[in-house]
Order: sequence, then C-alpha cells, then structure tokens
Amino acid sequence: MVSMARDHIYISGLRTLARIGVLPHERESDQPLQIDLDLEVDLSEAGITDALDDTANYGAIAEAVVDVARLSEDLLLERLVARIAERVLQFPHVEVANVTLTKLRPPIPEDLDSTAVRITRTRVDMKVSGRHRAIIALGSNLGDRVAYLKFGLDRLRNVVAQSQVFETDPVGGPDDQGPYLNMVAVIDTDLDPYALMRRLLSIEAEAQRIRVVRWGPRTLDLDMLFYDDLHLTSEDLTVPHPRFAERRFVLEPLSEVAPEFCPDNWRNRLPAYGVYPRGPLADLTTVELPIN
Repeated sequence: MVSMARDHIYISGLRTLARIGVLPHERESDQPLQIDLDLEVDLSEAGITDALDDTANYGAIAEAVVDVARLSEDLLLERLVARIAERVLQFPHVEVANVTLTKLRPPIPEDLDSTAVRITRTRVDMKVSGRHRAIIALGSNLGDRVAYLKFGLDRLRNVVAQSQVFETDPVGGPDDQGPYLNMVAVIDTDLDPYALMRRLLSIEAEAQRIRVVRWGPRTLDLDMLFYDDLHLTSEDLTVPHPRFAERRFVLEPLSEVAPEFCPDNWRNRLPAYGVYPRGPLADLTTVELPIN
C-alpha cells in the first residue's frame, strides 16, 4: 500500500483590475493584474464520490480572489499576494497555495511588459483558522494488521497525536474471529463531520474492507469517536460514537491521547481482561503478533 501523492488544482490567467502601487500616479487609477494559482489539494475522495463538496471549488475560489484584489488598498504586490494566499487557504481541502501575482503593463517609464511576485504558503504558515479536531479509532484483525493500521493512519493525514497499539480480544460478531489490533488517533481536518465520515469509508474501501457480517472480521475499521464538541444524531452519523464508553479496547488507547473524553471510573467499571498493550505503531513490524 502506497500513500497517494498530493494533487493539484490550477487556476491560470485570472485577470482583474486593482489600485495598487507606491507611486502617486499608481494610486490614481486601477491597473490590470493577473493571478495564477497552483493549489495542493487531496482529491482522492472527490475522485470516488464525484461530489463538489469533496474538492476545492475553483469557481468560488476565483470569485473570492478577484474580490480580494478589487477591494485592495495595498501598496505592494507582496502584501496583496499574501492576502490572496490567506484567502485561498480558507477554502476546504486546500493545504498549500502557490500564488503568482502579475502586474501587467506597469505604469513606469521603462519599457516593461509585466512584473510579478510568486509565493508559497501553507495553512500552518498563515495560521488559518477553521480546522476541526476529530478523534478516530482504528482497528484491524485480517491480513497484515500492522500494515493496515499504518495505511489507515497515513491516509487520515494531519495526525496530531496517536496512542500505542493494543491487541484485543474480539467483542461481538462471529466466534471464530482472530484478535484485533486497535489504536486511537487525533487529527485536524477541514472536512465537516459527514464529509469526514465519507472519507473514513473510502479509506476502508481502499483497504479492501468487505462488509458482510456485522462486527465481523475486517482489514481496517475506522470509527469517528468525537468531532470537536459536537453532539449529533442522524440516520447516517452519530457523534460521539454511541458505544465508545462500553468498549475497553477504545478507552485504553483513548485515555493516552484524550483522557478528558473518557467517562469517570471506566477502569473499575469495565472488565480488565482482553486488552494488551503492544507499543507504538512505528515500533511494530508487519509480522503477525503472538496471541495471548
């Protein structure tokens, strides 16, 4: 299993008029500008769902960028291009913005076609707000369990914390299941909860998970435990996860990365057997672990 490379959306030759410049005559009238964008975006989900919500809407981005430029009172191209990058990075799914801002036919005595500034900014660079914190439980009990967990963690992206791995006895489902490897990860995401749920399902599908028997064996299981402080109950999604407080194999790893979400007295309330710490995922090999 190989991590997918970052994808790109290009918006080229976007032209507008804006009043920008330091010289007095540059402040007297609008001047022609061209804006070119190279946006680094994860397009894997949009390639599966064919849904506009799962990609960066280039039409909306173009409109927003033109508004920033037209309303500009900036003196320098350097300032305006930074504000354009910041605005673009506020759009869902855009992780990196490469922005080229060109002033066409600059009003100076020399014979000059254009002058341009190009910058690259990330969400971290610009301290863009609007991200959400989600907590995801990962599990596997089919095939190369360690490899499937590593694949799931890699595909989640923007992981800010992860528990160690626990080997756990199967709970519910068929009697002939093998033991699970379980862990919990904390991620930052710009997806809404429904889009994030679709993303989790698509990652499971990439891992060849087959849904035949409820609580049956699986190559990779991804459950959304929490999404910010949201409480949501719908036909498609319930957050927090409705059974997380009943499962020691969830609470043990959860207590390592977000103990504030664990219910009071859970260690004394739930049976103490069936969950065995195995160490950090990075230290585990892809060889099947021994069963207690």
